[in-house]
Amino acid sequence: MAGISTPGTVSVQITSSMTSFTSEKRLQRGDTISTLKGKLELITGCSAMTMEVQLLDREGTLLCILNNEDALLGHYPVEDNMRLHVVDKDPTKKAGQFEDLSAVEKYEMTTEDYSKRADSVRAFKQRNKVGQFKQKTPEEIQEEKERAQKEEAAAKAITLGSRCEVTVSNAPPRRGVVMFVGQTEFKPGWWVGVKYDEPVGKNDGSVAGKRYFTCPQKYGGFVKPKDVTVGDFPEEDLGFEDDEM
Repeated sequence: MAGISTPGTVSVQITSSMTSFTSEKRLQRGDTISTLKGKLELITGCSAMTMEVQLLDREGTLLCILNNEDALLGHYPVEDNMRLHVVDKDPTKKAGQFEDLSAVEKYEMTTEDYSKRADSVRAFKQRNKVGQFKQKTPEEIQEEKERAQKEEAAAKAITLGSRCEVTVSNAPPRRGVVMFVGQTEFKPGWWVGVKYDEPVGKNDGSVAGKRYFTCPQKYGGFVKPKDVTVGDFPEEDLGFEDDEM
């Protein structure tokens, strides 16, 4: 939206040779160019000592250079929605250097040093015993132990090579063959690896570079033992006749 000035002010666009950013500011016509440069220094990051201020019209045509430090801004033909373009004449600076984050030295803290800080998120959680530092009651510990035992027992009752049906919440039943039963590196607990009859899986039997079994891409998946039912589950007829294949 174009700026609207009041008497004694003018609304202009501010650009710089050092950045690609544009800002809209309302300036006082009664400010000297020296004062103006001080304000532009804060906006553009260019030093007032080395900047050249160019006045461009609404179409981007250069009208003049504001080079009289003692003159008032209002003495120049500046109108609403024109542009002041700041050029930094410092030869040691290059365009875009204020936007190049790769050139900014980054501070990295070691895990050991971070753990010693008293004002960190980790320290807050530790003090208040939340998240990973939450203290579990004896009842919660016992419940987790019982769940783990039930999961292990359910997993060990599943035989490799068995036909199965997988039923996961919010998904239709899917049939396949049990290809893996055991613990994995990607998540704790016991998992069942299934080669599905159709490409409804998420992988080819490997996760994060670790292979647990082999199957075509999108035919493999890992589910919890409670979601697997082993039994006589023949491959579903997809409805294709021989002459339709």
